[in-house]
Amino acid sequence: MKERRSARRSAPPASPRDPSLTLALVAAAIRSGASIPRALETVGSSAESPALTRAGRLLLLGAGWEEAWRGSEMDSAARLVSRALEPSWLGGVDPVPLLERAAATWQARRDRRAREAAARLGVRLVLPLGLCYLPAFLMVSVLPVMLASGTQILMP
Repeated sequence: MKERRSARRSAPPASPRDPSLTLALVAAAIRSGASIPRALETVGSSAESPALTRAGRLLLLGAGWEEAWRGSEMDSAARLVSRALEPSWLGGVDPVPLLERAAATWQARRDRRAREAAARLGVRLVLPLGLCYLPAFLMVSVLPVMLASGTQILMP
């Protein structure tokens, strides 16, 4: 019992890996009144995304948009956040609809990929299932009928 407790405590906290969740968190932070750099820094530290945290800190220090994102290893969430917020930072566009649109686009792509993968799986399963069920069908239904009719024809 003690081993389980220590294993639970030593496990890292769960972090959002889904880019749409990261986009939604940044949108919620901005909607609640945080500036773009503060939202990036806060969400980056909670989501364990060093690129977001670094960009937020550099923007707070006065770096330009390109400079803040340059040189960091960006995961897919950081790239999406960067692309979604760039018009807002450079042109003053409201950031929340941009983030929400980017999250909806990501979710639509993810759903489309899941449906395509499910369709491919169905095609791949046809051959193994056919190879398993066809002999069983023949042995259980066709063969007994043929044997019964064959014996009746051969023996009048």
